[in-house]
Amino acid sequence: MAPPIALPETFARAVAGLRSAAPRSEIVLEEVGAPQRLAPYAFALSATVLRDGDEVATGRLILLHDPAGHEAWQGTLRLVTYVTAELEIDLAADPLLPGVGWTWLTDALDAQDAPHRAIGGTVTQTMSTRFGDLAGPPAAGDIEIRASWTPLGEDLTPHLMAWCALLASTAGLPPPGVTSLTERRPAGAA
Repeated sequence: MAPPIALPETFARAVAGLRSAAPRSEIVLEEVGAPQRLAPYAFALSATVLRDGDEVATGRLILLHDPAGHEAWQGTLRLVTYVTAELEIDLAADPLLPGVGWTWLTDALDAQDAPHRAIGGTVTQTMSTRFGDLAGPPAAGDIEIRASWTPLGEDLTPHLMAWCALLASTAGLPPPGVTSLTERRPAGAA
């Protein structure tokens, strides 16, 4: 059996920061296999956002580490994300949606004091209508946010919390502590 490979301290601290954060209760995180060809070291989390027991958004966050650095990253660590959610057709058709989706990410990073550089990505909105043998549910819309950024510093806890805020925004969850007006109240409640 081969001896265990020692992880670089920078990568180990970054992974510890991602593992230590506790997201809001609607977001379920799970460690998953990370792509192995993008960088010498990688770690990945998947997320499922639940509302009333239903899955309303999913995402993946990948931490990449190249001790030699990477010119395009402007550093040795890189966070890569993919977030997707189904939307009401009216919202999915809104031409302002991509800009709003992008600000969900940038505002979340700013609000969590997650310093970063070299941020880039895409926001895709799609609408689907089923026909023929696939006919059934009414037209549906989706948003997909793909982004990457270089975190500054090795404590990635604020970055994970910002990613969770992005997931919550994409899923249409109200801010923590705020009750949605559409939530059902128990019978007899005022």
